[in-house]
Amino acid sequence: MTSERHPGAAGTPSAVPSGGARPAPPPGRYGRSAPDDARTDRRLRMVGAGLGALFLAFLVWTGISVIGGERVTGTLTGFTVVSDEEVEAVLQVRKPADGVGVCTVRSQAEDGLEVGRAQFRFEAEGEVELRAVTLRTTQRGTSAELLGCVLAEG
Repeated sequence: MTSERHPGAAGTPSAVPSGGARPAPPPGRYGRSAPDDARTDRRLRMVGAGLGALFLAFLVWTGISVIGGERVTGTLTGFTVVSDEEVEAVLQVRKPADGVGVCTVRSQAEDGLEVGRAQFRFEAEGEVELRAVTLRTTQRGTSAELLGCVLAEG
């Protein structure tokens, strides 16, 4: 019994060139040529670098805004309807120790109509101030809402 050996069979040299390099496809196949591939690669690298630079610029801008900007934040911790003309709101305000914060509070009636709006200044020393403020209303308010706080100018 003689054994026949077929090229590429186990234990025989394969058709892959030595050195592990893959053969290049025949020219004109697969719709592209080598210069087109190089041009496409260059374009992709430039687009990627441009997008990366934009993303890096966005991160730097965001970091400077957050770290460098002095912020005033407030929290409405509770409210009480005192009468048909007043709502008392309790605010906790965080601000720079030497800064003045201004917070805007509003009240609405049961039907959603705004019945009162006012701004309150927070000037106490220190970074956190907890204070009750009285908001005058044109009719009975059923809610209190903190619209926002900012650092006072000047």
